[in-house]
Amino acid sequence: MTTDTTAAAPARRTTKRAATGTLVGLALGDAMGLPTEFIDIPRITSWYGPWRELPLPEPARVTDDTQMTLAVGRALRTAMEHGPLTPGRFAEPLREEYVAWARSPENNRAPGRTCLVACGMLAADGPWQGASQTGSKGCGANMRVAPVGLVPGLTEEQRAGAAQLQAALTHGHPTALAASDLTAHAVHLLAEGAEPLGLVGLLRSYAYENRSRYHETWLGDLWTRAHDPSPRHFVERGWDECLAVLERVAAALRTANPETDPCLLTGEGWIAEEALATALVCFLMFPQEPLTALRRAACTSGDSDSIACLAGAFAGAHLGVSAWPEAWAGRVEYRADLVTLGALWDA
Repeated sequence: MTTDTTAAAPARRTTKRAATGTLVGLALGDAMGLPTEFIDIPRITSWYGPWRELPLPEPARVTDDTQMTLAVGRALRTAMEHGPLTPGRFAEPLREEYVAWARSPENNRAPGRTCLVACGMLAADGPWQGASQTGSKGCGANMRVAPVGLVPGLTEEQRAGAAQLQAALTHGHPTALAASDLTAHAVHLLAEGAEPLGLVGLLRSYAYENRSRYHETWLGDLWTRAHDPSPRHFVERGWDECLAVLERVAAALRTANPETDPCLLTGEGWIAEEALATALVCFLMFPQEPLTALRRAACTSGDSDSIACLAGAFAGAHLGVSAWPEAWAGRVEYRADLVTLGALWDA
């Protein structure tokens, strides 16, 4: 098992305000990708100009990606008000937050069908596992998971379990769980000072180490709902798909031309593992140029808002709040909520 942090990591993380940087970066990427989603690159560049000059929209409205990220963040805050993070403390506020989001008049940003169906079922009585859509591995599972990687003091077990649980309430496919776990782990590693150059290798090692591990305390009998012969078979399906896409990321980074649509290299991002992979490519091509990474992620032919929100989260975790010029950060929707949560975890 990998070591969680070094003694110096918390000080570095606090100094750069990694949590605030992550959440603001996620929302900025989301806002940049909103107008370019569903549009091919020739039309994007025709309407908005060269991708390296892509502007932040005015107003900088976000999608359900940021809304649900805030829901996960608030659920974490509630769950830890009176003690350490446990499945019992986390599942109920998470359920309440998801249902409240689904019923909110602000839920008007073309949310995913899986989230809407699952949240409708979560509003009824019964175990949450009954609402989980075990056939869905849409990127709704991991576009919202960044807060789990930001909470300080969690054990690796808590972080992995919470990342998978927040996905499983709606997206119960094993690949959705594994991709969410990997996404939260990437945010955590970057926030704690991991170098981008070695990030893909660290994620591959983590995936191999956890390939056969089913977090029963956090997931309960979810695996039985997918009709797998065993919990091990269930989780290995997900981790193997994630390992395959990480191989594609490594290959893409060896040969990537920044002018090429990243979706051609690692997928369009509609599914969880491809959203993670393509966001990683966009971030890792420009690890010290956060605005360029956001622009590249937003100027893609696939699920541009989800790809860009994850790329923004990775850049913000790596560089901290200083990555984002105030002229941009000050305009993004839900700024006050994002900064309040970030300040809680940066303190």
